[in-house]
Amino acid sequence: MAKSKFTAKQFIEAIKGSGGIISTIASRVDCNWATAQKYIAKYPSIQSAYQDELEKVNDMAVGVLMKSMRDGDVASAKWWLARKRKLEFGDAVDITTAGKPIVVAWDENNAD
Repeated sequence: MAKSKFTAKQFIEAIKGSGGIISTIASRVDCNWATAQKYIAKYPSIQSAYQDELEKVNDMAVGVLMKSMRDGDVASAKWWLARKRKLEFGDAVDITTAGKPIVVAWDENNAD
């Protein structure tokens, strides 16, 4: 069996503070993008470190959004409501069929 050129420890260290950007991780380990992606997918310990890094970035983004809303940014508040309370504040079209309303909600993130 061929020995891996890189170690899980190398990737786990490279992931820290990368923002989950695979090209950054690859550069830190000194491998190509596809190799970094392969290691992340193949090894549970690396995959866990990668998912943790992505969650840190998500938390940071939510923190920025929350701060902007606390500071009174209306656009951020509207964005939040349109996504978190879609039925009340999302882009929806009311259609009445045979006297009964049908609500169709449009999610631009899942539009094909």
